[in-house]
Amino acid sequence: IIKNNEVKYEKKLWTENGEGELPEVYCSDNEYDEGKYIVDKIEELRKKNNYKYSDFAVLYRMNTQSRAIEEILGREAIPYKIVGGLKYFERKEIKDIIAYLRVIQNPQDDISLKRIINVPRRGIGLRTIEKIEDRASLKEESIYSVLIDIEDNSDISRKARASISEFVDLMSTLRSFTDVYTVSQVIEKILDVTGYKDELLKEKNNEGEDRLENLQELISVALEFESGSEDKSLEAFLTSIALNAEPSDDEEQEDRVSLMTIHSSKGLEFPVVFLAGMEEKIFPIARAIQSMRDSDIE
Repeated sequence: IIKNNEVKYEKKLWTENGEGELPEVYCSDNEYDEGKYIVDKIEELRKKNNYKYSDFAVLYRMNTQSRAIEEILGREAIPYKIVGGLKYFERKEIKDIIAYLRVIQNPQDDISLKRIINVPRRGIGLRTIEKIEDRASLKEESIYSVLIDIEDNSDISRKARASISEFVDLMSTLRSFTDVYTVSQVIEKILDVTGYKDELLKEKNNEGEDRLENLQELISVALEFESGSEDKSLEAFLTSIALNAEPSDDEEQEDRVSLMTIHSSKGLEFPVVFLAGMEEKIFPIARAIQSMRDSDIE
């Protein structure tokens, strides 16, 4: 295939190895079916060939594809590591939006509130936050309670007080959305109303697009939750993802399945390799196809 490329380095590839096994192809219904097949196959081959978990690698085109596979590996208590990246629920953009959801659900959640009070940047600096924390501690109140009465706080500059008042109004608006919108719609509203989406679109080198794809996957998680759960409340959703969002304790373990992008895998070898998501608009990636340049697709 590659020797027909317009842009290429001339080379002759060869091997002294004998004929290997042909790849097995599995057509899955969706990413969960695909993930379950991979996990089942890992356990089958471990028992059959005495493999270790570290003998297996799962490769994909985009980091966002790891999420469903991670979920099923976690469900089956199979240790894994992300090579050259972060686990899905440890990615900054995912943590940010989950923090928004937690504050919407419970404004007294000081840890989540501190994470998002200036994300995207809205002119509320660290010194201002420290003063607010001190006041909250002194009054034995939550940070949000202090924010509501910010106009009474002369220790904070007028400009910062104005920014904080806007933030309180914003959170009040977002909290009202839970009465009329589903969780997935609330996530979309957060991305739009806070300016988070616009901020990502300004990023260069496709990083913003990658982050948006990760957030789109979070919306997919919410949609799946809505279709399969009797209690469709935000509180129930946050409970359902709580275990996935918790840092795992298998980081020190050497024997782990490796998950990585195809680009990260260059030069590495594993006895068993899975290629996930070999489908239109993922491989090649959609933006390569949309560019209409053969070199991009190649």
